[in-house]
Amino acid sequence: MNVPEGRLVHSRVVADPRDPLAAALDRSLTGYAVFEPQETLLLDAGGHGIITFRDGVPEQAYYTGTDRGGPSALADLGMPGPYHVELVALDDAALARIGDHAELAVPPGMPAERLAGDPALAASTRRAAPADRETETPTDDDPDRSEAGAVEAFLDDEAKIDAIKQQARAEAKQRAEEWGFD
Repeated sequence: MNVPEGRLVHSRVVADPRDPLAAALDRSLTGYAVFEPQETLLLDAGGHGIITFRDGVPEQAYYTGTDRGGPSALADLGMPGPYHVELVALDDAALARIGDHAELAVPPGMPAERLAGDPALAASTRRAAPADRETETPTDDDPDRSEAGAVEAFLDDEAKIDAIKQQARAEAKQRAEEWGFD
């Protein structure tokens, strides 16, 4: 996904992706958010997530590390924080240049549910969505099936699992050294 440069309105490292999602909704952001997860920040792993917004409501998601979009991109991005997040404002014409790609589309409340685990924020986002926006995708008819699909997608990503294992080993080694273990 090629995103145009816009006006940076928010740039922070956050522990919880809820904060920038809520900020985008509160500001009625038209533009996009760039999420750089911990593995990118600490392990120099490639990949960041991009979520586009129109009037604070998420429209599309893309993850550069796996080149996947839509709900799959959210599954790829859904990992423990912290995240470095930038919110970028665009005018309507610049957002239109990104395009409307069906394979990148996400229901309005899905980022709040999948990334932040916040049903209240998801409900607020759905209420803010225009009436013509779909609020569900076919895979969301059965919550167990959609969650299983996200878990399966995560478990199929061996590079992500290896990166988590490496990070856990490094953290365990550091704690052992701090505590005086050999």
